[in-house]
Amino acid sequence: MRHGLSGNRLSRNRSLRKATLRDMAKSIFLQERICTTSAKAKEARKMIEKLITLGKKDTLAARRRAFAILCDHAEVSKLFTDIAPRFKTRTGGYTRIIPYTQRAGDNAKLAFLELTEKSREIITNQKRSKEAKEAADVTKVSEAETKPVAATAVAEEPRPTHSKADVKAKPKAAAKPKVTPKLFQRKAGGE
Repeated sequence: MRHGLSGNRLSRNRSLRKATLRDMAKSIFLQERICTTSAKAKEARKMIEKLITLGKKDTLAARRRAFAILCDHAEVSKLFTDIAPRFKTRTGGYTRIIPYTQRAGDNAKLAFLELTEKSREIITNQKRSKEAKEAADVTKVSEAETKPVAATAVAEEPRPTHSKADVKAKPKAAAKPKVTPKLFQRKAGGE
């Protein structure tokens, strides 16, 4: 009987489930949006919201509790300095789950798990806005203007030349003798 036991087991034992949720939390703090199955997203959301709530306190004890979960000093410092201050005015609801599609291999329901307050705009390939396309065109034009300058600077430097005498021939490995298997040998001793 499972009285009083909550949460999805995700077809994993306790240690693997804990590792999966920890890695998803690290990915969220690093990329601010991930695509995963909806069952995993619902479980990871619980841990992520608790971590952000810890990050809002910013005490030594809170940092140690966050490190016990994340096991990475860089991620803990990013949580407390970059991510948690964005949510100072919010009392909850730090993440959102957006249904996406069904996976082709096993027909699992996929969903995006993302932070509600993002530091940058995340644009997917399918829904690219006109401003983003124009900004990309402007960066391509500015890169094209700078390429001839860099190309001439590289062309002026002398390149090293190698002759055939400079390159030493590698010794060939000794050929291994072929061993034929003796499958049907009788044991000595007259069995």
